[in-house]
Amino acid sequence: MCNQSGAATMPAGELRISSPSRLTGSGEDEAWLWAQIKAESRRDAESEPALASYLYSTILSHSSLERSLSFHLGNKLCSSTLLSTLLYDLFLDTFSNDPELRSATVADLRAARMRDPACMSFSHCLLNYKGFLACQAHRVAHKLWNQMRQPLALALQSRIADVFAVDIHPAAEIGKGVLFDHATGVVVGETAVIGNNVSILHHVTLGGTGKVGGDRHPKIGDGVLIGAGATILGNIKIGEGAKIGAGSVVLIDVPPRTTAVGNPARLMGGKEKPAMHEDVPGESMDHTSFISEWSDYII
Repeated sequence: MCNQSGAATMPAGELRISSPSRLTGSGEDEAWLWAQIKAESRRDAESEPALASYLYSTILSHSSLERSLSFHLGNKLCSSTLLSTLLYDLFLDTFSNDPELRSATVADLRAARMRDPACMSFSHCLLNYKGFLACQAHRVAHKLWNQMRQPLALALQSRIADVFAVDIHPAAEIGKGVLFDHATGVVVGETAVIGNNVSILHHVTLGGTGKVGGDRHPKIGDGVLIGAGATILGNIKIGEGAKIGAGSVVLIDVPPRTTAVGNPARLMGGKEKPAMHEDVPGESMDHTSFISEWSDYII
């Protein structure tokens, strides 16, 4: 059995409710965002009657964002032996009692809406973005892990991997405003740390280097952009605002505000005096500005 609670989406750029200049994850932002999601859902239900029941059960019938999200995750992750009602209660209890988790959810929704031009609306992200959904479910699994409820946290990790093809160890730490774009094939190891306002594309691995235990996974600073298929291994630091090119293999620290590209990765501008950028790649989503500086780039 898998429940639902209705929400619909509005065309890109069309907002009926005046928004705060910048969502910060506060209670006021959460209330505004929930009102926006419901407005989008009503519009979609009217324009596409085939989705009306789905949108009502997943969004419109719920009184808050955490109830809608808990219902949706419970139905996505349930199985014949892990019931949706059990998961709903688990998610709702966790989100309802932790304002920081709700704040992170608001920031993650905003990240997807603002950084991904394919994201038509907040409700579209809430309903359909598996990277967003996997991240929210992981936040609950992480909370369980820290409460010494490891078996349940690991069971939840397994369901997240099965359903969303995103494998994040429940001990891994993830900040706010994180975008897992497309998300398929993302792997994040046990001792990895991901900062705030980070964007990570599909098939990215934040892994270890072998059988050694302890602190063995990457630490990703705030505002980092990691391109599709990049592999970052070991207890290394990717500095704040750094950019990792698609397909790169990174085995050593990357300084802040620099770009690392290739296999093995090298710094644009050279190791001694690497080129620096001013923007925040994790927010700008600029994947290719380094190409003109890559002297041996060949078609």
